[in-house]
Amino acid sequence: MGRLFGTDGVRGIANKTLTAKLAYEIGFAAAIVLAKCHEKKDNKPVFLIGSDTRISCRMLEAALESGILSAGADVIKVGVIPTPGVAYLTTKYVCDAGVMISASHNSYEYNGIKLFSSDGFKLADNVEDEIEEIITNFDSMNFALPEGDKLGSSIFKADAASEYIEHLKRRMSVDLSGMKLAIDCANGSASAYAPKLFEDLGATVVVTDNKPNGLNINKNCGSTHLGNLIDLTVSHSCDMGLAFDGDADRFLAIDNNGKVIDGDVIMSIVALDMKKHQELKKDTLVITVMSNLGVQIMSRENDLNLATTKVGDRYVLEEMLKSGYNLGGEQSGHVILLDHATTGDGMLTALALLKSIYRNKTTLSNASLVVAILPQVLLPAYVRDEDKETVMNDSDITSKIEAINMSLGNEGRVLVRPSGTEPMIRVMLEGKDLDNITALAKELVDLISSKYSEK
Repeated sequence: MGRLFGTDGVRGIANKTLTAKLAYEIGFAAAIVLAKCHEKKDNKPVFLIGSDTRISCRMLEAALESGILSAGADVIKVGVIPTPGVAYLTTKYVCDAGVMISASHNSYEYNGIKLFSSDGFKLADNVEDEIEEIITNFDSMNFALPEGDKLGSSIFKADAASEYIEHLKRRMSVDLSGMKLAIDCANGSASAYAPKLFEDLGATVVVTDNKPNGLNINKNCGSTHLGNLIDLTVSHSCDMGLAFDGDADRFLAIDNNGKVIDGDVIMSIVALDMKKHQELKKDTLVITVMSNLGVQIMSRENDLNLATTKVGDRYVLEEMLKSGYNLGGEQSGHVILLDHATTGDGMLTALALLKSIYRNKTTLSNASLVVAILPQVLLPAYVRDEDKETVMNDSDITSKIEAINMSLGNEGRVLVRPSGTEPMIRVMLEGKDLDNITALAKELVDLISSKYSEK
């Protein structure tokens, strides 16, 4: 079995690879490991649990809760809430850990379990390894189970999400009077909160995909399917469209002309505004290797420093904490504003972008001109999880990658990497000629698939 924890927690198909049994074991093991850091010896450790809107969340929540309670820790349940809300409330309520049940941008049949430490950050690799060690050997370990009043108890806190929304208003207040916004809630965690948040700040709001039914999360909507929002933004003459993913930790924008504004452009706009107002620490933006080459050109033209990490918001955060930076993120729209949050926060990022537009008395379409994005193609090659490492070391494939890089020269690049959450290899090409890089990307995907297709 490969490593249970990926780049963003444990993820799989609910009730198939991510079963209630596994969720119970994760809850139990996490309580055992994280309780070691519990300092309030006169009280039990406390875990906070939230979720998105997919149908399997209640099943997994019940199993997780059972595991945590049976290990002798208490539980605070907060219901449907964005992932960054769990991180914030974990610290606000002085919990020992937070748990978010979500598969982020994936479709409803998937689900995942994300764990946060008491300070609101995602768990370090070594802590995940310790939890995984217990899960791997669960059936052979003889745990001394608590009994009687040593068992954990749970409560449901109905107003918790509202406290998180008020926190956003305090941390990133901006006057949106006179603005008209289109919002796509992805039928997920943002559905009950995003429209009211932006209305309370003065905006006129039109909304789509805010009626979750357990099965429609991310279905042809949200930050990975922008067609609905583009149409809504243009047809209602909105100043901007805001797109969130299923657990609202990602955000992408649409300008008034219907143009997609991705995470690279959003980060660039916000970084330059923060630099202008002397708010950007060390004048540095943290990006990943997936960020467009246009960001590098923009940084040189504007005396903005860049720090680059491998793909994954956890690695962006590690670099920010290590080097003292306060803004970083991914092209996908997962942006970390470390002065205000410990993890990516879609609604907070939207507010930061709107604040940048407001302070510079401009529009999103004009502000986005600071970055000239090169054409980019991203294609999946589906393989079995156990074949990912073999693919990356296959001489035929590495030779093909080298040949493509040689053909692109200084005007493009190819990046091939295994997904940390799905059974696939991601193939990305950039260059000036879209038709050429598309053809090259398909050639590489075809080669990988012909040798390692999961089917």
